Amino acid sequence: MSRKIFVNVCSQDLRRSIDFYAALGFTLVEEFTNEQAACLVLTDSIYVMAVTEGFFGETVTNGISTTGTQVVLALELDSREEVDEVADRALAAGGEKAKDPMDEGFMYGRSVLDPDGHHWELMWMSTDAT
Repeated sequence: MSRKIFVNVCSQDLRRSIDFYAALGFTLVEEFTNEQAACLVLTDSIYVMAVTEGFFGETVTNGISTTGTQVVLALELDSREEVDEVADRALAAGGEKAKDPMDEGFMYGRSVLDPDGHHWELMWMSTDAT
């Protein structure tokens, strides 16, 4: 059975989040977007829901963390070059470098924080390594 994942991220500026994820190649889904949340699709099974802080707060029961990282979001890409391309687009779109690139030969990755501080690991791993 094929399943979809909807990653919900708290956004302090919804327009900024839409622009950031669009720069990474996500497509806005207008019919699931309003002034409180934006649905952005990367593949037929991966979606990001950028949700305003007020609306996000209504969906959680234990409050919104304002310090530290609660989750690391990892996205596998098709090549080392694509990792660099997406990371560079993320930085140009308002993201920040999270840490230095990681190169293990068979695996390569770069880390970025989106404009709201959500940690994304962009990675490629050789099919020979799996």
